[in-house]
Amino acid sequence: QVQLVESGGGLVQAGGSLRLSCAASGRTISNYAMGWFRQAPGNEREFVASVSGSGDSEIVADSVKGRFTISRDNTKNTVFLQMNSLKPEDTAVYYCARGVQAFPAVKRYLYNYWGQGTQVTVSS
Repeated sequence: QVQLVESGGGLVQAGGSLRLSCAASGRTISNYAMGWFRQAPGNEREFVASVSGSGDSEIVADSVKGRFTISRDNTKNTVFLQMNSLKPEDTAVYYCARGVQAFPAVKRYLYNYWGQGTQVTVSS
């Protein structure tokens, strides 16, 4: 089993920054892709970013490209999402997830462990 715990969410003004962390326990995550997804009220959970198990490749959604950066520290079993130039439409609960393979992935069914989420609210 893998437990994932997100932190770093909060309330920020538009244009501000937040750094989300996802700490994994139970098993190593170094052989698996890690992803960030988000879900706003009334919307489906959507892909944000994914990083490969080794950390040398990533996929970032067009909606956040150039503003969000995903990274990982396998020595600490932790994944990060640096969010800059935040917009009100970025408001959502952000979830991290562990993939079933080493390569980064967009589809939710390619992730089998999920955290409980952390709320990000961007005010205008």
